[in-house]
Amino acid sequence: MLHLRLIVPADRTQAVLHLVENTVGTAHLAVLTGAAREPRGDVILCDVAREAGDGLLHELRALGIDRDGSIAVENVDLSLSTRADQAEKDAPGEGVDAVLWESLTDATHEESTLSVTYLAFLALATMIAACGVVLDNAILIVGAMAVGPEFGPLAGICTALVRRAPRLAWRSLLALVVGFAVAMAATVGFSLFMDAVGLFDAGALTADRPNTNFIYRPDWFSFVVAVLAGIAGVLSLTSAKSGALVGVAISVTTVPAAANAAVAFSYRSYAQAWGSTEQLLLNLAGIVIAGTLTLLAQKLFWAGSRQRVRKEGAG
Repeated sequence: MLHLRLIVPADRTQAVLHLVENTVGTAHLAVLTGAAREPRGDVILCDVAREAGDGLLHELRALGIDRDGSIAVENVDLSLSTRADQAEKDAPGEGVDAVLWESLTDATHEESTLSVTYLAFLALATMIAACGVVLDNAILIVGAMAVGPEFGPLAGICTALVRRAPRLAWRSLLALVVGFAVAMAATVGFSLFMDAVGLFDAGALTADRPNTNFIYRPDWFSFVVAVLAGIAGVLSLTSAKSGALVGVAISVTTVPAAANAAVAFSYRSYAQAWGSTEQLLLNLAGIVIAGTLTLLAQKLFWAGSRQRVRKEGAG
């Protein structure tokens, strides 16, 4: 269930109440007349099943409540109510499958912000991966994948393409490009420092490296894994199963590929650096394509579900 707290101008209170009362999947409606002071208006509280939430939010925005009042949404972790249980049964579909587009847009907007923290995490992840490729240590590679924050901007690009939001697309692309550029530049410096103190050497880079040589040898398996990870990552975001993102993070070699390219560049091994760059670009493209198609499929599915519900209600 979702809990909505609305501040509604007094002249639109009845319209909002009519909307909430006629939305399948709502419960626990309460009105506090004149309770809001800034902005002035009435406070309306209600619970709504997750699968009915996106449609209700869309209608509320159409009434201008987000512009002239306020719409706050919270997840209800526990609701002991037969009315809430009935509301979830009445709402079409399953809550775990529902997509809250406003929440997704807000989340990806935040995750794709080009901040100092984002750059620090990406740079640190790339440096950890650099140690992994030199030592041919798969554990360090997995650790670097888990630390990397690059899926946020990738999800932002997918969301922006589906919702036709050019500002979000530009913001996400900027975070992705600048983030990897800064991380790889920092890793080149880190590699030169590690070489100067005798911890890195060119021989380790040109060795067979059976555990990590896939990083600079892109093939169709790389693209297939990226596509599958892109689907899983988007599903984990839209279904609020964020724990699945850890699995996505350690399944795609974006950060390790960037790290290997940086280390190879520092040793002037340009062929290996280019192979790693190809791996990086291939994985990024696979995630964006798969993520965008997944969101489009979900959008079409829920649009069809809402149309069926309206037809049933009209009948």
